[in-house]
Amino acid sequence: MNPELIAVLMFGLLLLGLFLGHPLAFVLGGTAVLTAIIAGKPMVLGIVINRIFGDVLDNYTLIAIPLFVLMARFLSDSGVTDRMFETLRLMLSQVRGGLALAVVFISILLAATTGIIGASITVMGVMALRPMLQYGYAPSLTAGVIAASGCLGILIPPSIMLILMASYSPLSVGELFAGSMIPGVLLGLSYAVYVYIISVLRPDLAPAVEPEEKVERATLMRMLAVEALPPLVLIFGILGSLLAGIATATEASAIGAALALLIVIARGRFQLGTFYGAMLETGRTSAMILFIVVGATAFTGVFNITGGLRATQELIRTLDMEPWMLITMMMAIVFILGAFLDWTGIVLLSFPIFLPIIQEMPDVNLLWFVVLMAVVLQTSFLTPPFGYALFYLRAIAPKDLRTGSIIRGVLPFIALIVAMCVLVAIFPALVTWLPDVLYTK
Repeated sequence: MNPELIAVLMFGLLLLGLFLGHPLAFVLGGTAVLTAIIAGKPMVLGIVINRIFGDVLDNYTLIAIPLFVLMARFLSDSGVTDRMFETLRLMLSQVRGGLALAVVFISILLAATTGIIGASITVMGVMALRPMLQYGYAPSLTAGVIAASGCLGILIPPSIMLILMASYSPLSVGELFAGSMIPGVLLGLSYAVYVYIISVLRPDLAPAVEPEEKVERATLMRMLAVEALPPLVLIFGILGSLLAGIATATEASAIGAALALLIVIARGRFQLGTFYGAMLETGRTSAMILFIVVGATAFTGVFNITGGLRATQELIRTLDMEPWMLITMMMAIVFILGAFLDWTGIVLLSFPIFLPIIQEMPDVNLLWFVVLMAVVLQTSFLTPPFGYALFYLRAIAPKDLRTGSIIRGVLPFIALIVAMCVLVAIFPALVTWLPDVLYTK
């Protein structure tokens, strides 16, 4: 079987398995096994197994994933997020759209301390969804701001996605964390600007909070100072130790998990039951991610050994496009894949194809390209029909909040993500400046 036919066969089986509703990890692994058998090369599966043990199970960097998941659960159990949200809600009561702005700012803070999308959306949904609807916020704006803001953890460090990207590229975790910091924060701030503008132009979408709910500003500032201290300590412990070169990503994740546990204990929220629950959730989430990694490693291994990878790369090279056109095409592919796959599968499937081609372009910075792709992957949680944020929010939303309202609500935020991609493409220094400052000697 020629390599071109193998490439078509593997992606055809992949799409068939996904549309039949099977889990991504097993679709990837099953496609690898079936292709090896159909191509008459079952012996390559032995090589793939060795690759899984060498590239996945012995990958020290991937230990950071369960540790960051555990840290996110500890932070949720500590109650820090709930009290911070209540403080910001009261503090922004005089600003139109203040409740939605509080959601954005708390989500930025959560993104900088957890990096777990499901946890961020669930926490913000439970805290803010019903109050916003009760205060008369439009269902679409309510759903959109919670879903989009909750996805910032995929881009703002510490991000599990960036850790996985680093482990499958020549880049370090520290470089990716530094490179994505400015685009991630700017994207979050663009959400806040959009919410404020739409609240001013359409006050019926975001009514003001009743006057009796307001508290003296001096009291609020004291509350904010007290409640902001634990997450700031956590952020400094993780990102400070990592960006300063004191700790690796794995060590920084262990520092974060330990600090989050200390915050739980200091707030008197530690219980053996919740601790056990945190361990179970960490095991389930980490196993889900690593199953996908194993399946994708098998898929790309068979794809590479049987010649499909080389054939796909040669096809892209023969297009003879300008670098910016080729990169635009790659980002468009990532965007389309985001409507059907989660970020794990997209990263593991696209990196082996895209990165070697990008490295051949002398004028293209690899760090800039990977961060640009990370920005585009924000949309993978929001684009229907398989946007994970839509499902997370649907699961906790009241029945009277229609799925159509959730989808309409995220559309403006998808447009903002695309606009941020254009901004990063035009101004690469948004990505490269901070890593150059921190890591260039």
